Amino acid sequence: MKTAVIQEPPVYLDLAKTMQRAAELVEAAARDGAGLVVFPEAWFPGYPSFVWRLTPGKDMGKTDDIYARLLANCIDRSQGDLMPLQDAAREHGVVIVAGYQEKDGTASGSTIFNSVCIIDADGKLLNNHRKLMPTNPERMVWGFGDGSGLRVVDTAVGRVGALLCWENYMPLARYALYAQNVEIYCAPTWDTGESWLATMQHIAREGGCWVIGCSTQLEGKDIPKNTPHRKEIFPDDKEWINDGDAVVYKPFGGLAAGPMRKEKGILWAEVDASLASAARRKFDATGHYSRPDVFTLNVNREAQRPVEFPN
Repeated sequence: MKTAVIQEPPVYLDLAKTMQRAAELVEAAARDGAGLVVFPEAWFPGYPSFVWRLTPGKDMGKTDDIYARLLANCIDRSQGDLMPLQDAAREHGVVIVAGYQEKDGTASGSTIFNSVCIIDADGKLLNNHRKLMPTNPERMVWGFGDGSGLRVVDTAVGRVGALLCWENYMPLARYALYAQNVEIYCAPTWDTGESWLATMQHIAREGGCWVIGCSTQLEGKDIPKNTPHRKEIFPDDKEWINDGDAVVYKPFGGLAAGPMRKEKGILWAEVDASLASAARRKFDATGHYSRPDVFTLNVNREAQRPVEFPN
């Protein structure tokens, strides 16, 4: 099965144009034989890298301005905003894993969540996971997720699960996916570099699964001129804001493809989901190498909502 790992920038903070670009990328990947297409963390409508460049307190007004633009361009599933991506999956017969920023129109409609969806080849939304813990200044823009999306799902290409960026450093979150026979483990992220690549390889070895690391490749010139406070936050058009480093590791840690650094495009890899279970003969973290008499993990997968309206 050919896997297409997207390393193209979105149309920053413009959901409609980003969704159009995504549909074009899915079509191109499917035309070249992809069965699985993976987009980076918060790709819809662009990772809020400004949180790492503004000073909390001092720059609150600037944060408010750009947050307003971001919020207006987030995906609200209750309004059908994810349907164009579901339609693309169904039209081209591909499984899509995509990182996006979500607002919940069934609740306050004002909090943004860092989410990742898994869409099957028939267009059905199989799972939606919200990042459990935003990292450092990400908490200026994202709320906390819950365990309701800690699920591995059967898709047309195998059993797929996903965690976002640094929640891949959370051993218990990883363990929860391993325990569900994950074959293809997707890690949409903003992180890059050798330490992140080492983490991806470690997870492939620890989990006995395919691991897909996927980050947005972004240059200063990719930030639209009408972005609030652009000259202060992204002054250099030639800057590499993010290097990308898309990568695919085989079960037990061998390199399958990448890393793809400072290059826009699609990283291709041949993935055979059936190899995952065979790789665990040597080490099965939640099977023969576990010690349930010593260690146990309880996962609360109830959706957490601040208000319930029983009537």
